[in-house]
Amino acid sequence: MDDASLPLRAARRRYFDENGFDPDGGYSARWVKVKLGPVPFAFPNSAARVRAVRYHDLHHLVTGYATDIVGEAEIGAWEVASSCRGFFAAWLLNLLVMPMGAVLEPKAIHRAFIRGRHTRNLYGTPLDDALLDASVGSVRARLGLDRSDFAAAPRDQLAFGGWCIVSAGLQLSMAALIFGPIALAIAQAC
Repeated sequence: MDDASLPLRAARRRYFDENGFDPDGGYSARWVKVKLGPVPFAFPNSAARVRAVRYHDLHHLVTGYATDIVGEAEIGAWEVASSCRGFFAAWLLNLLVMPMGAVLEPKAIHRAFIRGRHTRNLYGTPLDDALLDASVGSVRARLGLDRSDFAAAPRDQLAFGGWCIVSAGLQLSMAALIFGPIALAIAQAC
């Protein structure tokens, strides 16, 4: 799908089509429906999520990460490492998906995180016509994504380890919130 000369707006439209997303990317949908392997589930499409995903979708275009589970974990690691700033939903969703990718493709997640430590992202950039009319290649260059020589310094390794611990803790907390009441109900029924 890479065409560095396309404006982000046109590349995003193609990205929506190629991934089977609604024409507006699903931004106006009430629910987000996803599948983790064979398991489908849905969650509310909150205003905070929509605010973050408008940038997240553009990040897919400039980073080249796919929309499968590994690609989402890669972009999640990259966004965390390059800072989601004041986008709480981005922090939460990225930290929830990172452990899944780390189990499936740990080297890819590590590479994406290190790349994020040495590049920038669009969070906090005005999402306006000037940005959407810029070419994918020019935005890639502006963010430092036109390079591939990202060496991991000790502080990068330490940050990766720290964020992996935070991510795993969040994943376990969410599992406890979801499955804890079920386990409690089963225990009380026995």
